[in-house]
Amino acid sequence: MLPGRYGRAGAAALTLAAVLALLPGCGRSDPGDLSVRRLLDRRAAALLDRDERAFLADVDPSAHRLRARQREVLRNLAHVPLSSWEYELTGTGGFRPAPGEGRRLAVRVRLSYRLGGYDAGPATADQRLTLAERGGRWYVAAEHRAGDGPEPLWEQGRVAAVRGSRSLVLGVGHDRARLRGIARAADRAVPAVDAAWRGVWTRRVVVLVPRSPGDMAELLGDPPGSYRGIAAVTTGRTGGAPGSGPADRVIVNPDAYGILGESGQDVVLTHETAHVATRAHTSPATPLWLSEGFADWAGYRGTERSAPRIAPELTREVRAGRAPVALPDDEDFSFTGEAGRLARAYEAGWLACRMIAEEWGEETLVSFYRAVGEAGSDRTRAVESALRERLGIGADAFTARWRAYVESRLG
Repeated sequence: MLPGRYGRAGAAALTLAAVLALLPGCGRSDPGDLSVRRLLDRRAAALLDRDERAFLADVDPSAHRLRARQREVLRNLAHVPLSSWEYELTGTGGFRPAPGEGRRLAVRVRLSYRLGGYDAGPATADQRLTLAERGGRWYVAAEHRAGDGPEPLWEQGRVAAVRGSRSLVLGVGHDRARLRGIARAADRAVPAVDAAWRGVWTRRVVVLVPRSPGDMAELLGDPPGSYRGIAAVTTGRTGGAPGSGPADRVIVNPDAYGILGESGQDVVLTHETAHVATRAHTSPATPLWLSEGFADWAGYRGTERSAPRIAPELTREVRAGRAPVALPDDEDFSFTGEAGRLARAYEAGWLACRMIAEEWGEETLVSFYRAVGEAGSDRTRAVESALRERLGIGADAFTARWRAYVESRLG
């Protein structure tokens, strides 16, 4: 289920220097200016080296609570396989005096980091920092998330890492046996998706397992309760060349995922891994019935479940004489809507993709998906064009054929 800019730490420091040089009283020769330029570099290097002493050396000595929290976060990251950790300045609020304490500077930064061996592109998180000047040197006096953005997993506790043959599972508050089980399911998902997608992608998946559904919502920057009953979601930005976009993360709801049997867990992780594989070919032109329907098709592909068993909500509607007349809109996939409506939307999208695979072939389904995502931002035109080019049929005829297919398979 689907719910920038990246710079090197040195580039971020130089950008900060340029900004400070434009502020009143802050020329390039100011020794405080030099200290700020180097602060972000030192902070990034110390974290990558897991050097607690060096990491805390740039934290305000009087900010005792922050120092304790920074020490805790560094330890939470001890087993996370980081290959890079960089800061980019994205804004500054200017100087303000702090009586008896020197100047303070509010800055906004974007953290970019990669997991070694897994991330082709960086994952990002926005932060707000308050820097305090003491004795001509800048220190970090406060650190906050920017607005209501997502919370990194390491802010929630000590992160345990389990490596699979094709996966990395990072969890908080779970024993390693459970994380190993999720890694095995993710390892099975990767070749299953590869067989369905037949395209270029990383063939690796990173899975995050927070402690609770509430913590899952925090990771996604959403209100508590947003994902109750949702077994997993995938984060990431659509579009771009394969491997060039921000890192994807599959985030598992430990409660909803945990009540599924092994086959259900396999379907869930294969579905989410399909989103990882198709990310570069998914765009604003891609309707959710196609992106979610394809992911479900990949998840159920090769299983022996009947269509009524996979689509029970839609089956009830069809047998009650209320067969759908149109493919679901994006709004039908809202997690905050009525649960039956959400289930019917997924089932309808799955049946549309299953119909294409059965009647035109699996390779045509894949080429149709790519054609829609690559046709520009006008969704109506993109879908109509792909239907005619790949399936040889117009939108109205396709919908009519899908309605007949739904009734024949579920009636």
